[in-house]
Amino acid sequence: MTRLAAFIPFVLTLMAMTVPGRALAENAKPNIILIMADDFGYECVTANGGQSYDTPNLDKLAATGMRFEHCHVQPLCTPTRVQLMTGLHNVRNYFSFGKIGREATTFAHLLKDVGYATGIAGKWQLGRAKNLPQHLGFDESCLWQHTRRPSRYANPGLEFNGVERDYSNGEYGPDLVNEFALDFITRHKAEPFLLYYPLMLTHAPFQPTPDSPGWDPTARGERPGKDPKHFADMTAYMDKLIGRVVEKLDELEIRENTLVIFLGDNGTGHQITSQFKGQPYPGGKGQTNARGTHVPLIVNWPARIAEGSVNSDLVSSTDFLPTLCAAAGAKMPSTMPPDGRSFLPQLLDQKGRPREWHYSWYAKGTRMKEVSESAMTKEHKLYRDGRFYNLASDAFEERPSQLSGLSGKEAAAADKLAKVLEQYANARPAEVTAAAAKAASEEKNQKPKRPSRRRAGRQSAAADAANPSASTGAAVQ
Repeated sequence: MTRLAAFIPFVLTLMAMTVPGRALAENAKPNIILIMADDFGYECVTANGGQSYDTPNLDKLAATGMRFEHCHVQPLCTPTRVQLMTGLHNVRNYFSFGKIGREATTFAHLLKDVGYATGIAGKWQLGRAKNLPQHLGFDESCLWQHTRRPSRYANPGLEFNGVERDYSNGEYGPDLVNEFALDFITRHKAEPFLLYYPLMLTHAPFQPTPDSPGWDPTARGERPGKDPKHFADMTAYMDKLIGRVVEKLDELEIRENTLVIFLGDNGTGHQITSQFKGQPYPGGKGQTNARGTHVPLIVNWPARIAEGSVNSDLVSSTDFLPTLCAAAGAKMPSTMPPDGRSFLPQLLDQKGRPREWHYSWYAKGTRMKEVSESAMTKEHKLYRDGRFYNLASDAFEERPSQLSGLSGKEAAAADKLAKVLEQYANARPAEVTAAAAKAASEEKNQKPKRPSRRRAGRQSAAADAANPSASTGAAVQ
């Protein structure tokens, strides 16, 4: 009996290690990996109802974790990235496409303060100062489009902690970044770490991957092989890279206490039409309706999240900073509290405080000449200019209603959303408005430079921002 009594605690420990929510001490800090795909909408994931692409690793993360049905972000990459990293609506701190203020407080700062090793690997597009990622809280960085804008796929140019490195022997940019990410995880396996992994995939140019029949290891620039048909291969390759991350966590035996979060930064590129729940679904990047803002959100944490969970709460791109802070035990910023709210309780099968509405202040183009401002629930949406939509019957905002003609529940919904908009009527700081004016002036007066041979054929970031919804009519079935 003595031996049996001594054995019981060991058995209970083993049992706890296999039961979600009981695997680790309540105060154990999780490792955190935040993965964000580039130009990848909700409709592209098979687990969400997508029918065009192979996403087995994402599907497995969803099946063994939690899948969210209503995550909305900004319609374009930089606006979403600024909101995600700072937890603030763009109205408070967004001043130019492709930039973030040096004074910003990010989730990297906040987690570093409580002992996390912090790294970022992937697409930057937030400013060219060599030390900017480190200034914003990241100990280590492996980035594309940091100090320059070279090719990103075949034979790319990358920056490692601000040091430029070019490749010319058939290397594939997403592979190189993935290798850095795996190395970062390996080197920091014994301490809590934050890895922010903003993928370069699946953004245009749609080019062959190393797994594609048309892969050319001698390709240079962003023109060779360019065709929307390669979006499917790029999606499959992105999913493969995510699978490598999960495999590394398993190999290092740190998977149980690693919180893995996956989302998209905005809707799918306008060149792509996918099949979704039996219907064609055109990509809507740059549009302020669901085609541009509705993105996948999958969260996996074996020690805490019950398998196969599906959550219908509304989630905003401002909610990730407070969620990461809550998971890590980090304090929220005191100078400018975030606009987001943590969805950690929902991950732990608690009710939490689900948001009732999602607010968006979206400045289009590099010079921000046009601003779209709206507030929405899952059922209704109101724009600052008075356009009102019943999303239940008009999900893609094709039939606006006049406020004067509303009655009953719709009138009540419009009144509620009008009060939300009123909260942000004077939210834009004067210094941010001044920074935006300065950035626009600098952009206007900047002399055009003759592109180098290595940059020939590149897409213009300014054009991408200014006209993200121009359609080519191409489709991927």
